[in-house]
Amino acid sequence: MSAADILKATYETVWMVLISTALAYLVGLPLGVLLHVTGKTGIHKNRPLNFILGIIVNFLRSVPCLILTVLLIPLNRFIVGRGSGQWYTMIIPLFVSSFAYVARIVEQSLADVDAGEVEAVRSLGASDWQIISKVIIPEAKPSLLMGFAVTLVNIIGYTSFAYNIGAGGLIANIWSFYTRHTGDFLTQASFWILIIVVVVLVQLIQEFGLYLAKKLDKRKKVK
Repeated sequence: MSAADILKATYETVWMVLISTALAYLVGLPLGVLLHVTGKTGIHKNRPLNFILGIIVNFLRSVPCLILTVLLIPLNRFIVGRGSGQWYTMIIPLFVSSFAYVARIVEQSLADVDAGEVEAVRSLGASDWQIISKVIIPEAKPSLLMGFAVTLVNIIGYTSFAYNIGAGGLIANIWSFYTRHTGDFLTQASFWILIIVVVVLVQLIQEFGLYLAKKLDKRKKVK
C-alpha cells in the first residue's frame, strides 16, 4: 500500500466522520435538549412526549450499525445515486447510527447542570427558551464538548463497517489489507502505519476535547 493510498483512506475517514457527526448533532442536539426539558427533572415536563421520544431513541440505539448500513442501501441509492462503493455512501448509515446516541449524550450533559441555577433564573421571570439558551446549554458546555469528542471516536469505530459496502476508510483498509496478506500481515509496514494513523487520530480528538473542556469549565477541574 502506497503513501497515496494511506492518505486517501485518511481523507475518506475524516470526511465520513465529520459530515456524519455534523448531521448527527443537527438532529441529536435538539432531540437531546427536548428529552431533557420534557423529562422528570426538566423545566417543561411532558411525560407522553418524553416517553415517545425515548422509545425512538432507544430503538435506534439498539440496532447495530452494520444492520443499518445494509437496510439503508436503498435510501443511499435514492439520495446519493448509489448504495455502496464510495466513502460518501457511509454518511447516511453513520448519521442514523449516531444521532440517537448523541441525543442521550446531550440529555445526560444537560442533566448535570445545577438545578439551583435553573431555579434562580426561573424565579427572575426567565422563559423556558431563555433558561435553555442562557443557562442550561452554556453551563453544560464542558460536558457537551467531552461528549462530542466521545461521539467522534465512536463514529470512527463505526467506519469499520465501510468495508462491508466497499466504502473505504482507514479501518476498512486495515481489514482489507489483512485479507490480502493473511500470512505475513504482521510484518508489513503498511498494516502498522494504518493502525498508527487511526490511533493518532483518536488520541488527537480525545486530547483536544479534554483541552477545550478544561478551558471552558470554570467550576471544577476536568480529569
